[in-house]
Formats: sequence, structure tokens, C-alpha cells
Amino acid sequence: MSIEIRSLGPQVGAEVTGVDVRTMDDATFDLMYRTWLASNVLVVRDQQLDMEQYLRYSRRFGPVEEHPTKSTRHPEYPEVLVLGVNKFRPDGTLDMAIYRRGAEGWHTDGSYNAKPFKATQLYALAIPSRGGDTFFASTYASFDAMPAALRKRLEKLKGAYIYGGRNKATALLDEGDRHRAPVLHSFIRTHPETGRKVLYFDPNKILYVDGLEEAESDELIAELKGYMIQPGAEYCHKWRKGDIVIWDNRCSYHKAAGDYPPEEDRIHWRVSIGERASEVAH
Repeated sequence: MSIEIRSLGPQVGAEVTGVDVRTMDDATFDLMYRTWLASNVLVVRDQQLDMEQYLRYSRRFGPVEEHPTKSTRHPEYPEVLVLGVNKFRPDGTLDMAIYRRGAEGWHTDGSYNAKPFKATQLYALAIPSRGGDTFFASTYASFDAMPAALRKRLEKLKGAYIYGGRNKATALLDEGDRHRAPVLHSFIRTHPETGRKVLYFDPNKILYVDGLEEAESDELIAELKGYMIQPGAEYCHKWRKGDIVIWDNRCSYHKAAGDYPPEEDRIHWRVSIGERASEVAH
């Protein structure tokens, strides 16, 4: 088996084939890791993993952390979320919070944490016949597209974030987890491993811009939305069973399409990966 790597987009996305993540050596993983850093999103095709194997591979990227949505955790492996199951309520109606999870707009995972998730990784167990894609975009490109005056203004500002954001979208949280205090993050951050600057911004989870009056805060949030997605800096992933996809939350946005046939399965194992002490963003 010979490893092959190809780009999936001019700025975002790389595909790896010809590798078995269960048995690959450190040199192969190092090549994949460097490819991931350069492309924001890494797609590894044609894997057949059990849960222990998936977690072992995931931990090569960093510590696996528990996600706050306890209701979707695997019963035996709480650090793993099982996405796409139990989407129909007992009365047969579709639970949109599960069916359209991740499809409510561009975002980055973990902005509601004092230390946001370094990466998110999904492993595809069941894929629908159509739809169900995931979209990605570069936050490097967002930063590069902003005028100098806006960058300078943002250098001194921070956003306040909570899980549900301004829409209070907390249906997947337990009641006791729905009232956490917001955390603050700088809008301009430097990626700790690449040294490149990004626009760190999550319109789904932001409450307000700290230190600004409400109207000014709302105006700035609306302005930043306009810089998020840049031409040539996107990638649409069309899932296959056996895909492992990891994206770098420090330099990318993503969203799900939320458009597959509800009667069909779209099931993934998901892990959230934290930063090592040497990788803390600033």
C-alpha cells in the first residue's frame, strides 16, 4: 500500500489514500500532520475502525476532550459523540436539533470554551444516498481580505461567546449546562503552529463585542460576517463511508448542509481534540 496525497482545493482540503491509520508509522503520521496544517482540512479515505482504534488515532493529534452535549455522547465512550442517531422522536416527528446539527450557519467548534477545541474529527459510519455534505472555509483568507483599518480596530477587541449564542440554541445541552458565563476571545489570533494570523469569529456562538454599545456591537458582528467566506478558500466534502475528516478550528469555519433524506442514515463518530501545552493560541 502506497500513500498518496492530493489537494482538494486551492487553499483548503487535502486527501490521503493508501494508508491504514491503525498501523501507520510515525513518519507517515508526521507527513499527514504537516499536510493537515497546510490545508486546514485532512480527508483520510477507506478506513475500517473500531472505537478503540479511532480514539487511538485521534489522540495522535492531541488530547481528546469531552463535548458539552451529554445527550449525544456514546454510552461507553463519553469522549465520543454519535451524530445522526435518534433523530426521530417517539411520536415520529423529526428532531431538527439532531437532523440539522451543524447546519445553522458557518461556525468554529468550541468558541464557548475558555480554551477552544484545536480540532474536530468525524468518522463516517453511514452515508445517505444524496446530500449531507460538509462545507469548510479558511479563516486565514478572512483575515487577509479585511482592510488594514478593520484589522487594527479588531486587535484591541474581544468577542463574548456562549454555547447557544444570541439565538439561545441550547436544545442539545442538559438544563444544568445552559447557563454558563460567556468567555472572551480576541478576534485577531495567531495560529500557534503556522504563525499565520486569522479572523477568529463564530456568529453562531457570539453574544456581543466586549466593551461596545449594543448597536455598535451588532454592526461590527454583521460586518465581520461579510468577510468570513472568501472565493477560492472553500471546500465542500462529499462523504463516503469510511472517511475520516479532521479540521483545524484555529484556522477554519465549517457548516453541514442539513439536506439529506431524513429517512436515511447519516451517522458519524465525532471527537473534539484539544491543544497540547506547547500549542496554546495567542
